[in-house]
Amino acid sequence: MKPAPAHAALGLLASLGLTFAAAAVGATASVRAGAFYGQLIRPAWAPPGWLFGPVWSALYLLMALAAWRIWREQGFRRAAPALALYLVQLILNALWSWLFFAWHRGGAASLEILLLWTLLLATVLAFARIQRLAAYLLLPYLAWVTFAALLCVAIWRLNPALLG
Repeated sequence: MKPAPAHAALGLLASLGLTFAAAAVGATASVRAGAFYGQLIRPAWAPPGWLFGPVWSALYLLMALAAWRIWREQGFRRAAPALALYLVQLILNALWSWLFFAWHRGGAASLEILLLWTLLLATVLAFARIQRLAAYLLLPYLAWVTFAALLCVAIWRLNPALLG
């Protein structure tokens, strides 16, 4: 049974709040990311630094909508495994910014983003079993994390002195 419209609206606000709270935790680590990113040797295919903010904002919105649709479809109890995967990958998402931008740990960030990618894929598959649209909403995020993982490893390899 789907929640009443008022309850569904509160659920959407909660999903947006949780997802953007994780974004804020990551953003806190990225306060000086622009300057740090600018001093790194980057591969020719690396995007300009200004692109990351708009892309991540759109992705976080899609992520929140996907999680909300799963909750709305099955509630917390029935969707608990899928929503738990979502929560863990959200934590890893925020942690990556700390590893890379705040602590300058390129190797750890590279390993962590591979773990994030794996958990994100598991989340997409879990969401697909409940609602295909929710899974589809995560596909741009999966594509971006795939690209970000390749970029992270490339930058780490090009900057061993700056990214320990």
